[in-house]
Amino acid sequence: MVFISYINGLLKFFFRTYSLKFKYPFGVSGHTRSETHSVFLAIEYVGITGFGEACLPSYLGEGVKETLDFLARCRPLIEKFNPQNKLDALLDKIDALSTGCNAAKAGVDIAMHDLLAKYHNTTLARWRNIPVMKSRSTSFTIGIDNEEVIAKKIREATLYEVLKIKAGTSNDCALIETIRKYTSKPLYVDVNQGWKQKEYVLEMLQWMKTQNVLLLEQPMPKEMKTEMQWVTERSPIPTFADESVKRLRDLKDMAGAFSGVNIKLMKCTGPNEALKMIDYCRQHNLKVFLGCMAESSCGTAAMAQLMALADYIDLDAPELYVNDPFEGLRYKNGKIWLNNEPGLGVRWLGSPFDQVRPLQISS
Repeated sequence: MVFISYINGLLKFFFRTYSLKFKYPFGVSGHTRSETHSVFLAIEYVGITGFGEACLPSYLGEGVKETLDFLARCRPLIEKFNPQNKLDALLDKIDALSTGCNAAKAGVDIAMHDLLAKYHNTTLARWRNIPVMKSRSTSFTIGIDNEEVIAKKIREATLYEVLKIKAGTSNDCALIETIRKYTSKPLYVDVNQGWKQKEYVLEMLQWMKTQNVLLLEQPMPKEMKTEMQWVTERSPIPTFADESVKRLRDLKDMAGAFSGVNIKLMKCTGPNEALKMIDYCRQHNLKVFLGCMAESSCGTAAMAQLMALADYIDLDAPELYVNDPFEGLRYKNGKIWLNNEPGLGVRWLGSPFDQVRPLQISS
């Protein structure tokens, strides 16, 4: 566990590492994990604290050390903050520090949104002029596992209207048939680049249409854009990009390869760019899917503030953990619920950012 903190005048900047523990090992195409590392941020200004999260699943390709190093590099820029500054200008400068570290950038962006909305005594959604939606049904994710565990997960997800299934196994038809033994609920299927032949993908799409599958996410490797264009032109259900599209520039380069995109804060550098991507999708007749990268309630709440703008949402990650360190985001009757508290509407359980003496910044 790492605690790092700085003080400079009215502003305090803290960040620390944390391991989020899954209730069950979480399997996707290619690997299984039992925990997810996150780096949490707190930016305090005149007694108001904004929280942020950089969630770092291994497949994102961003590690804890490089995230901590990047956040330290952000410090001189964040120190100059005041509520009269334009947020875009600060985030552009932070973005220019590195071509990567998207999750770290998202953590800063989320914390600044939380701080500024609290400063103006309103929710993030209202501060960004997003329609208010107090609750919305979300899918519930079931990772790749054996039949006994899958059946148990389905029973635990009784109140959820839609299940999201991780596929990309050696026999995905058998996987879906196993799920159909226990539920007839609509499914989202996420292959995480697990299929390689366009003809096979189309065949699976046609079969999944008969199995009440509503959409298919990232069936082939991100490099196979031409093949995905061929598939999407013929698909009976919407196809969604995930690994193929991280940021707005990737979305602009998608060129008909998918029906829509799964936007995630940890990929796109935070709410600021997510809103730009949503605007682009609306202008170009693309479906909007708001997802998460297995964040805690902190990162998930940030995305949930945008959920009124989405066609689909998959924001169940806090329900998959046993040690979510934030409270305020609720799940009830298969829905995600926001409160009316300022900012993200979440609070850390305890005082983790006060456990070390802040380091005085030299001038």
